[in-house]
Amino acid sequence: MLYKKGAEAYLFKEEWYGKLVLKKVRIPKSYRHPSLDRSLRAARTIHEAKILTETRKLGIATPIVFFIDIPNTTIIMEFIEGIRVKELLNNSNINHTELCKKIGRIIGVLHNNNIIHGDLTTSNMILEHESRKIYLIDFGLAEYSTTIESRGVDLHLIHRALQSTHFKILEDCFNAIKDGYAEIIGRQKANEVFQRLHEIEKRGRYH
Repeated sequence: MLYKKGAEAYLFKEEWYGKLVLKKVRIPKSYRHPSLDRSLRAARTIHEAKILTETRKLGIATPIVFFIDIPNTTIIMEFIEGIRVKELLNNSNINHTELCKKIGRIIGVLHNNNIIHGDLTTSNMILEHESRKIYLIDFGLAEYSTTIESRGVDLHLIHRALQSTHFKILEDCFNAIKDGYAEIIGRQKANEVFQRLHEIEKRGRYH
């Protein structure tokens, strides 16, 4: 069953050997040369599966990768049953700051290990029903980077997501994310990233 259409891939929710899975299929792009398109899609499929697996080894909840079909540029992974953080933050009964502090710690662990998610939004975080863990999903734009700029951009993305969807609780939520982040990477490093974030936001305002 088609679950979601993205710009780069189609997602299918299916049963696979008795398990509920998400099948992510990277789709051909007609504007690219066919052989270049195939190699790009294959490389991105391998890269995403690798980062998903490595992130999981760090103790961050991500979907388990069950199978990679390189010729068909497909990843078969665990389907996460839960509620998106985007919806959770709209629930007044939820402790927003506690939830956001956990998110900050997760981002801190990623960045401490030079992994940049590349699409940090509240839609790409799911509170799983049984474990109550926050799962990070959709690593299609993820990369390895040691730069403060990349870390600042990642934080800018989550800030922008909160700004557009959860404006009323933006300040409390983002301050909690920053607190959780600094807990993991250390206050000095965190302040360097926050300073760069401030510069990135200023750039955005003047363009």
